[in-house]
Amino acid sequence: MDSLEQALKVANCASIMDSAGAEHKKVIRAGVIQNFEFTYELCWKFMQRWLKENQPGQDVDFPRSRNDLFRMAASVGLIADPQAWFDYGDARNLTAHTYSEDKAETVFAAAKKFLADARYFRERLEQRNDRP
Repeated sequence: MDSLEQALKVANCASIMDSAGAEHKKVIRAGVIQNFEFTYELCWKFMQRWLKENQPGQDVDFPRSRNDLFRMAASVGLIADPQAWFDYGDARNLTAHTYSEDKAETVFAAAKKFLADARYFRERLEQRNDRP
Protein backbone atom coordinates (compact mmCIF):
# COMPACT_ATOMS: atom_id res chain seq x y z
CA MET A 1 0.00 0.00 0.00
CA ASP A 2 2.85 2.34 0.77
CA SER A 3 4.27 2.05 -2.73
CA LEU A 4 0.83 2.66 -4.27
CA GLU A 5 0.41 5.68 -2.04
CA GLN A 6 3.81 7.05 -3.11
CA ALA A 7 3.03 6.49 -6.80
CA LEU A 8 -0.30 8.28 -6.41
CA LYS A 9 1.37 11.19 -4.62
CA VAL A 10 3.66 11.67 -7.60
CA ALA A 11 0.78 11.31 -10.06
CA ASN A 12 -1.32 13.82 -8.11
CA CYS A 13 1.46 16.38 -7.71
CA ALA A 14 0.53 19.24 -10.01
CA SER A 15 4.07 20.64 -10.19
CA ILE A 16 5.48 17.29 -11.29
CA MET A 17 2.71 16.49 -13.75
CA ASP A 18 2.62 20.00 -15.22
CA SER A 19 6.32 19.86 -16.03
CA ALA A 20 6.28 16.26 -17.25
CA GLY A 21 6.11 15.46 -20.92
CA ALA A 22 3.60 13.01 -22.36
CA GLU A 23 6.00 10.07 -22.13
CA HIS A 24 6.84 10.79 -18.50
CA LYS A 25 3.14 11.04 -17.66
CA LYS A 26 2.59 7.62 -19.21
CA VAL A 27 5.43 6.16 -17.16
CA ILE A 28 4.03 7.65 -13.95
CA ARG A 29 0.56 6.33 -14.77
CA ALA A 30 2.05 2.91 -15.55
CA GLY A 31 3.77 2.94 -12.16
CA VAL A 32 0.48 3.65 -10.43
CA ILE A 33 -1.19 0.86 -12.36
CA GLN A 34 1.55 -1.64 -11.54
CA ASN A 35 1.39 -0.75 -7.85
CA PHE A 36 -2.39 -1.11 -7.96
CA GLU A 37 -2.06 -4.55 -9.55
CA PHE A 38 0.18 -6.06 -6.93
CA THR A 39 -1.50 -4.30 -4.00
CA TYR A 40 -4.89 -5.59 -5.13
CA GLU A 41 -3.50 -9.11 -5.55
CA LEU A 42 -1.93 -9.08 -2.10
CA CYS A 43 -5.11 -7.76 -0.51
CA TRP A 44 -7.47 -10.37 -1.88
CA LYS A 45 -5.03 -13.20 -1.19
CA PHE A 46 -4.53 -12.06 2.37
CA MET A 47 -8.28 -11.59 2.73
CA GLN A 48 -8.77 -15.21 1.72
CA ARG A 49 -6.05 -16.36 4.10
CA TRP A 50 -7.52 -14.38 7.01
CA LEU A 51 -11.00 -15.75 6.42
CA LYS A 52 -9.66 -19.29 6.18
CA GLU A 53 -7.86 -18.98 9.50
CA ASN A 54 -10.45 -16.94 11.39
CA GLN A 55 -13.87 -17.97 10.13
CA PRO A 56 -14.19 -21.70 10.74
CA GLY A 57 -17.32 -23.35 9.49
CA GLN A 58 -17.78 -21.06 6.51
CA ASP A 59 -17.08 -22.12 2.95
CA VAL A 60 -13.87 -20.05 2.88
CA ASP A 61 -11.63 -22.86 1.66
CA PHE A 62 -13.25 -22.92 -1.75
CA PRO A 63 -15.19 -19.76 -2.52
CA ARG A 64 -16.75 -20.15 -5.94
CA SER A 65 -15.37 -16.82 -7.07
CA ARG A 66 -13.43 -13.82 -5.88
CA ASN A 67 -16.74 -12.00 -5.66
CA ASP A 68 -17.90 -14.62 -3.15
CA LEU A 69 -14.72 -13.95 -1.21
CA PHE A 70 -15.47 -10.22 -1.15
CA ARG A 71 -19.03 -10.88 -0.01
CA MET A 72 -17.70 -13.04 2.84
CA ALA A 73 -15.17 -10.37 3.79
CA ALA A 74 -17.90 -7.74 3.87
CA SER A 75 -20.16 -9.97 5.97
CA VAL A 76 -17.50 -10.11 8.72
CA GLY A 77 -16.60 -6.42 8.43
CA LEU A 78 -13.19 -6.70 6.74
CA ILE A 79 -14.32 -4.50 3.86
CA ALA A 80 -17.13 -1.98 3.65
CA ASP A 81 -18.45 -2.47 0.14
CA PRO A 82 -17.98 -5.67 -1.85
CA GLN A 83 -19.19 -3.94 -5.03
CA ALA A 84 -16.19 -1.63 -4.95
CA TRP A 85 -13.92 -4.69 -4.74
CA PHE A 86 -15.80 -6.30 -7.66
CA ASP A 87 -15.00 -3.15 -9.64
CA TYR A 88 -11.33 -3.25 -8.62
CA GLY A 89 -11.21 -6.86 -9.82
CA ASP A 90 -12.66 -5.79 -13.15
CA ALA A 91 -10.04 -3.05 -13.43
CA ARG A 92 -7.29 -5.52 -12.53
CA ASN A 93 -8.54 -7.90 -15.21
CA LEU A 94 -8.30 -5.12 -17.79
CA THR A 95 -4.56 -4.91 -17.20
CA ALA A 96 -4.10 -8.62 -17.85
CA HIS A 97 -5.59 -8.70 -21.35
CA THR A 98 -4.97 -5.79 -23.65
CA TYR A 99 -3.48 -2.36 -23.29
CA SER A 100 -5.04 0.82 -24.58
CA GLU A 101 -5.09 4.41 -23.42
CA ASP A 102 -8.78 4.16 -22.45
CA LYS A 103 -8.20 1.03 -20.38
CA ALA A 104 -5.14 2.54 -18.76
CA GLU A 105 -7.17 5.58 -17.72
CA THR A 106 -9.93 3.32 -16.35
CA VAL A 107 -7.44 1.34 -14.25
CA PHE A 108 -5.66 4.52 -13.14
CA ALA A 109 -8.98 5.92 -11.89
CA ALA A 110 -9.72 2.66 -10.07
CA ALA A 111 -6.28 2.75 -8.42
CA LYS A 112 -7.04 6.20 -7.00
CA LYS A 113 -10.24 4.91 -5.37
CA PHE A 114 -8.70 1.61 -4.30
CA LEU A 115 -6.15 3.03 -1.89
CA ALA A 116 -8.78 4.16 0.62
CA ASP A 117 -10.52 0.78 0.55
CA ALA A 118 -7.22 -1.08 0.89
CA ARG A 119 -6.38 1.06 3.93
CA TYR A 120 -9.79 0.30 5.42
CA PHE A 121 -9.11 -3.41 4.95
CA ARG A 122 -5.69 -3.09 6.61
CA GLU A 123 -7.20 -1.18 9.54
CA ARG A 124 -9.82 -3.89 10.09
CA LEU A 125 -7.09 -6.52 10.05
CA GLU A 126 -5.01 -4.55 12.53
CA GLN A 127 -8.02 -4.20 14.85
CA ARG A 128 -8.57 -7.96 14.74
CA ASN A 129 -4.94 -8.95 15.08
CA ASP A 130 -4.66 -11.17 18.14
CA ARG A 131 -0.90 -10.84 18.50
CA PRO A 132 0.50 -8.62 21.28
